[in-house]
Amino acid sequence: MSDYILGIDQGTSHTKALISDRAGRVLATNAAPVTTTVIGETRIEQDPLDILRSVELACAPLLEQYPAAVAGLDNQGETFLLWDAASGAPLTPAISWQDKRGAAICAELEAAGHGALVRQRTGLLLDPYFSASKLAQVLRDQPELARRAAAGELRFGTVDTWLIWRLSADRRHVTDASTASRTLLYDINALGWDDELLALFGVPRAILPQVLPSAGYAGEIAIGGRTLALHGLLCDQQAALFGQGCLAPGSAKCTFGTGAFLLLNTGARPVLSDHGLLGTVAWQTPEATHYALDGGVFVAGAAVEWLRDELGVIGSADESAALAEQADPATTPLYIPALAGLAAPYWRPQARGTIFGLSRGSGRAELVRATLEGLAQRVADVAEAMQSDAGLALAGLRVDGGPARNRFLMQALADNLGSEVQVAAQVESTASGVAHMARHHAYGVPLGAIAASWRAAEVYTPRITGDERETRRARWRRAVALMLELYAPEP
Repeated sequence: MSDYILGIDQGTSHTKALISDRAGRVLATNAAPVTTTVIGETRIEQDPLDILRSVELACAPLLEQYPAAVAGLDNQGETFLLWDAASGAPLTPAISWQDKRGAAICAELEAAGHGALVRQRTGLLLDPYFSASKLAQVLRDQPELARRAAAGELRFGTVDTWLIWRLSADRRHVTDASTASRTLLYDINALGWDDELLALFGVPRAILPQVLPSAGYAGEIAIGGRTLALHGLLCDQQAALFGQGCLAPGSAKCTFGTGAFLLLNTGARPVLSDHGLLGTVAWQTPEATHYALDGGVFVAGAAVEWLRDELGVIGSADESAALAEQADPATTPLYIPALAGLAAPYWRPQARGTIFGLSRGSGRAELVRATLEGLAQRVADVAEAMQSDAGLALAGLRVDGGPARNRFLMQALADNLGSEVQVAAQVESTASGVAHMARHHAYGVPLGAIAASWRAAEVYTPRITGDERETRRARWRRAVALMLELYAPEP
């Protein structure tokens, strides 16, 4: 067997791939972009065939140089599509986790009193972030698809399931427990698809994939003319938790990308949050299931992209840190970057980005600074809720992803958290995490050795006093309260 492992991270904006060796050293990386289409205020979609092409483009050049025989695959999580069971042809776009078309169905089910059942079974909230309400809306809008789904002529899958179906010769229809737990259809206590939830959303069991352990043999896929054995499957944020070495209960990470996603390892038991967080499967090995608390900020890197692409105030994301340093704090507004609604711990999908305190002295530098400070505050919101649920104070937060290279953002995060922010030496921890999972199962590498191999490239410590931190946080909470009142759901 080859000594190389291919780690595939199929994300929202890119597919990223890396090659590691049996010791876990990253030898090479590559990436290919994925296009997202925004239709109005609620619909956000991707082309399933574009996603498939991006995997080939990211992985094939690496496999030419490093002929891996083992692979791990992580995926966007809640993004899903439907396809023809016979031909494999997509019948819907890939409907993004950012898409809000399921909001009305969530509101209906909440009003009918089903929220408690959903939360108890899934650890999640009735929110269009997750797959089931959007799937239900698609089936409601397209009766022919609903008929074919009931007849078992369609297949449902998150992006991992779609890719494995298309890349495997035997058309395997599978996912793993961490990804299944993001659909609102999976009972994280019983560890299976739940018939009561399926009936609630009108989803036929026949269209759903088989759920496998995260660490285990999931079949063979072909990429770039090579056949690889899949030994690791994970949802992207759980892959990052694994890649950050957060394998012990109480350890936490934040992955920055399009959004910012915090996960806290809670060990062998699911935790129901009292503060708007999510209970989720972290990963499942043949021996045990591990759980996590999850809190998502829907817009992080996307907020900086908005400054660049829609407003034109920066030429590249790399400019933002230096420009923020030049800003005058006295004329910097307070900006809540809720460009795709407000997620944990508030869960207000109707919310929109809101700016307080603009003045004539607020220019492009001040707007950039306000954006980065707003992102740090949103992560602090989630971290505070997480600490309350877990009953502990974070000794530090491990971070990864492209925005983790932004020094201003990382310092603002340490200041608002009041604890260390540790930037991973391997910034793209998601692909390395699923490669570690495959390495663990295929080669028997102990979990302890994987955790011990994690390294920090930089560590940021708070530079402000506790009183100053509380003043900033109190001002932020007042602004959020005003924004939530402004965007309260209509009666």
